[in-house]
Amino acid sequence: MKIYQIPMVPGPTSVSHEVLEAGMMNYGSADIEYDYVELYADTVRMLGEIMQTKNQVVIQTGEGMLALWSALKSCLLPGDKVLALSTGLFGYGMGQMAESIGCEVRTMGFGFDETFTDFDLIEKAIREFQPKMITMVQNETPSGTMNPVEEIGLLKEKYAVPLLYVDAVSGIGGSVVKTDDWHIDLCLGGSQKCLSAPASMSFLSVSPGAWEIIEKVQYIGYDALLPFHTAVENACFPYTPYWQGTAQLHKACELLLEDGLERVIVRHEKVAEYCRERVEKMGLRLYPVADAVPSPTVTAVYVPENMTWKELDARLRERGVVMGGNYGCLAGEVFRIGHMGSQANLNLVKEALDVLEEIVRL
Repeated sequence: MKIYQIPMVPGPTSVSHEVLEAGMMNYGSADIEYDYVELYADTVRMLGEIMQTKNQVVIQTGEGMLALWSALKSCLLPGDKVLALSTGLFGYGMGQMAESIGCEVRTMGFGFDETFTDFDLIEKAIREFQPKMITMVQNETPSGTMNPVEEIGLLKEKYAVPLLYVDAVSGIGGSVVKTDDWHIDLCLGGSQKCLSAPASMSFLSVSPGAWEIIEKVQYIGYDALLPFHTAVENACFPYTPYWQGTAQLHKACELLLEDGLERVIVRHEKVAEYCRERVEKMGLRLYPVADAVPSPTVTAVYVPENMTWKELDARLRERGVVMGGNYGCLAGEVFRIGHMGSQANLNLVKEALDVLEEIVRL
């Protein structure tokens, strides 16, 4: 196992000693101790504050992808119509996930280097297709871009689309997420990004309308949402909860709110701006180069022309820095600097970029 002095991957992010230590206790059985129910409920309360929602929040044991699957399978049946809006890898992935359930999926694919701007085109698709669910990504991590959820939420309301499903895994806690104001029915998150907890917990907010649909679908798999609807009320969870993981997520939320949500978001924005400016000054090209809205939690950069990503990655690691590669059509072409959560630290980013600049100018 290798530990790097300057971790800058776009998740899982580095975890503080305080958060790690919260999971070092030899807790009792979460199945029979009411203390766990109280811990869970208080973590839910804090997540709701961070996500700006009064909707019920569900916490599940598993990495962030669990929430994505859980929401789809709990709400959709074969033949249901899903409009997948995409500007990147995960946007397209949601459509493929819905197809695997047997849904009729229409994917509106925009460029990986774009942000949704053609709302007339999106509105036309909603009006004509009449989907049961619209899916989208708020913060597209591989592309380093953000999408305007609020505008899609207004269209969802205008055409009475039952469900708006938003992957905000790499945005929650590092960017503005207004779940209720933006009419999000299923807002999906994970512990390992901006909250900087271990990659062991997923969570999502569920609107009253979504709960009605979940009750009708009656999905009963391990990842089903339905049993969580009354889990706190009945002090009964569908499987043995992960007490240590919940405690770590609780501590991560507590630290963020003690710092102040607005202050944390501003810090992410300032660090991201500094990162982009430094990258351009050293002669590297940002991705995207178009007018997409840049992410405050991750910066995507073209690999220098005089080396491969494999070579750049190796040189960074030799100097104690680790950044993120990429996937799909961006693999080998674009790398990513993760300045989210504990890594949204100006001094840490400066150290990482100093090393990157030394390598680029060799």
